[in-house]
Amino acid sequence: MTITSVEKLKNKNMVRVFIDNEYSFTIPTEYYLKNHLYENTEISEEQLSHIRGRILVEAAKEKAIRFLTIKDRSQEEVINKLKDAGFDSNTAQKAAEELKAIGYLDDTRFALKYINDRIRTKALSRRAIAFELQRKGLDPEIIEKALSEFEIDDFEVALREAKRKFGKYDMSDEKTAQRVYRFLTHRGFSHEISVKAIRTMKLD
Repeated sequence: MTITSVEKLKNKNMVRVFIDNEYSFTIPTEYYLKNHLYENTEISEEQLSHIRGRILVEAAKEKAIRFLTIKDRSQEEVINKLKDAGFDSNTAQKAAEELKAIGYLDDTRFALKYINDRIRTKALSRRAIAFELQRKGLDPEIIEKALSEFEIDDFEVALREAKRKFGKYDMSDEKTAQRVYRFLTHRGFSHEISVKAIRTMKLD
């Protein structure tokens, strides 16, 4: 087998390698140079298997660790970031699994930290937090278990946040009440909780 052509990916430090005129794999330029994968180079099945099974996975793991040092991420987020960087799905999945096995990736730990940060920085309902975590690819069981670690009273959170943002306004004004309602429902609070919070503020 022969490497017949190499294409550099636009805006990415990656190259696509073609063997016998067919696409074979995408690899970081650094690893491409280190392993002398130049055009017209002969390559054996054993070498190709090693590249796909180990070299690409190690390169993806190194890239993933860089992502994680910048920001904590879920396993699915890391996989998607690796694919966006140019790695194929299989390589991204293998890299994530290996990082999970050595503790770099842990969706339970991620969920707990994420929930704690969201409670501290932005008052959201349990439902809204769960939805955000679902969008990050977390398993529903992990989400539910993580949420159970926190005492989140939706009514108390909604009331506190509504008072913080609208406490100085006249709650007897219907337009103000509607603004509060839209604000709370946008944060994921139910109709019942939102109405109860507004009613409580009117009585204060």
